[in-house]
Amino acid sequence: MSNPVGTTPSKAPPKGPKQVKPTGDAINVHKARWAKAKPVAKGKKLQLTWQSGVEPCTVLDRVKVKETSKRVTVTLYEGTSPKAKNVSCIMIAIEKTTTVKLKKPLGERKVVDGAKP
Repeated sequence: MSNPVGTTPSKAPPKGPKQVKPTGDAINVHKARWAKAKPVAKGKKLQLTWQSGVEPCTVLDRVKVKETSKRVTVTLYEGTSPKAKNVSCIMIAIEKTTTVKLKKPLGERKVVDGAKP
């Protein structure tokens, strides 16, 4: 079947959040709030999900994890990739996810967003 003139077949949007890894080289770095933290790998890891901008305009720079006996504080840091020079950035939000390892399984500890005041 052919497409009518002036149209292109649409691609389905990707299923689920985009998996990202910290780059460690972002500029203008700031804390970013995450929306969801889900224990995975029998509680030895946390999968974080949040809304973010598109790459290279917005990248995950690093993730800081602070563990105590009662809680795990996870702070996401985002910034702009150095590769984003002379790039037009569209202002849309996409869902991203990353996974961090814990020193000890989560157990009954509370997970806290380090970017929230």
